[in-house]
Amino acid sequence: MKNQLLLLIAIAFALKVGAQQTVIIPNENDSRVITTGMPFTLIAPDARAAGMGDMGVATSVDAFSQQWNSSKYVFSEAKSGISLSYTPYLKKLVNDIGVGYVSYFNRLDERSAFATSFKYFGLGDIELTDNSGNLLETVKPNELAFDVSYALRLSDQFAMSVAMRYLRSDLRLNYDESIDASAANTFGVDISGYYQSEEEAYADFNGRWRMGFALQNIGPKFKYDEGGSDNFQPTNLRLGAGFDFIFDDYNKIAVTAEVAKLLVPTPPMYGDEYNYTDNNNNGVYDEDVDELGTRVNQNVIYKGKSDDVDFLSGMFQSFGDAPGGFSEELKEFTYSLGAEYVYQDSFALRTGYFNESEEKGARKFFTLGAGLKANVVNIDLAYLFSASKVQSPLDSTLRFSITLNIGSGEYREY
Repeated sequence: MKNQLLLLIAIAFALKVGAQQTVIIPNENDSRVITTGMPFTLIAPDARAAGMGDMGVATSVDAFSQQWNSSKYVFSEAKSGISLSYTPYLKKLVNDIGVGYVSYFNRLDERSAFATSFKYFGLGDIELTDNSGNLLETVKPNELAFDVSYALRLSDQFAMSVAMRYLRSDLRLNYDESIDASAANTFGVDISGYYQSEEEAYADFNGRWRMGFALQNIGPKFKYDEGGSDNFQPTNLRLGAGFDFIFDDYNKIAVTAEVAKLLVPTPPMYGDEYNYTDNNNNGVYDEDVDELGTRVNQNVIYKGKSDDVDFLSGMFQSFGDAPGGFSEELKEFTYSLGAEYVYQDSFALRTGYFNESEEKGARKFFTLGAGLKANVVNIDLAYLFSASKVQSPLDSTLRFSITLNIGSGEYREY
C-alpha cells in the first residue's frame, strides 16, 4: 500500500512538471497618459489665472470665477460684472486658432449670486480639396460650452455653488456624405465650495485664509459618431488654499497653491497572452528557463483595471486604478504655485509655476502677469514660459482679458 501511494505521488509530480500554463507578455511603450473628449474646457481663459500658473479655485473672487469656482461670487464687492478674453492657441504654428470667453455674474443679495459664461474654441479654417487639389469647401471645426451657476452663502465665511453646462464638439470633417459628421453633444455639472476667513491681526501684518474645491465636468460619456467609442468628459477635481499678507491699506501679497486631478480611469497596461511550459515548476514564467508557446489571446489587461466603465464608476475608480500603484496615482496630480502683489487695489504683479509629471503629459511652465484697474475696468495680461521638453501650446503667448465691474463697492466683504 505504501509503495502504491509513493507511485501515485511520483506520477502526479511528473505530470505537474512541464505543465502548460499561460502568461501575459506586456506590450512595450504603452502610454498611460489620460485622455478625454473636449479638453478645451480646462484651458485657462483669463489672464489673471494664467499669470499665476493656471489656478483659480482658491484665489480671491473676480469676474472669471465661473471657470474655476463659481461659489466665490457671493464674496464679490461689486454687484455684478462682465468679463471678456481671448487666448491665441498654437500661435507659433498658426494664427487662427484660439479660445474666446465671456462671462457675467450678479449678486442677488447678501447670500446668493448667479452667473453664466460662454466658451468657444475655434480651430481655424480648414480647406477640403479633391484628389486633384481643387478646393471643395472651407470648414471651421469648433467646440463650445455654455453654463449657468447658482451660489449660496451657507455661513459668513463659506459658500457652495452648482453649475450646469452644455457642451458641443463639432470637429468631424464632412468630406464624405456616407459618414456621420454631426456634432457631439453632452452636459456636465460642477460642484464647488469656497472659504474665506475674517481678517486677523498678526505680529507685523494682518492676514486672511482662503480655501476652495471644485468638481468639474461631472457628466455622461459621449460619442463623436454612432460607430465610435465612448469618450469621458474631462471630469476634474481641484483643491486649493492660500493666504493674504495684508501689510497696510496699500500693499498686499497673496500666495496660493492648487492641486488638480482628472477623475477619469487610467488606461491599463495591455499585453498578449501565451501558453508556456513551466519547466522549473514554480508557477511563474521565467524567460531563460520556461518555453513560450502559442499566443492564445491578444490585447488583454496586464496591469490595472478596465477603463470601459460608466462615468460615475470611472470617477471613483480613478483614485486607485493606475497600473503602477500608488506612486503612479500621485503622478496624476498636477500642481500650481502662484503669487500676486497688489498695490492700492489698482495695480497688480503676478507670477506662477505649473507642474505635471513627465509620464502624464509633461506640462511644466512659468508664468508672469500684470493687472491694472481704472475706475470700473480691470485689464490683465499674462505670459507663459515653457520649462519642459514638450512645449506648451501657449508657450510665448501673450494673453489678454478685460473686466467691467458694475456697482463696484456695493457690498463690503473685507
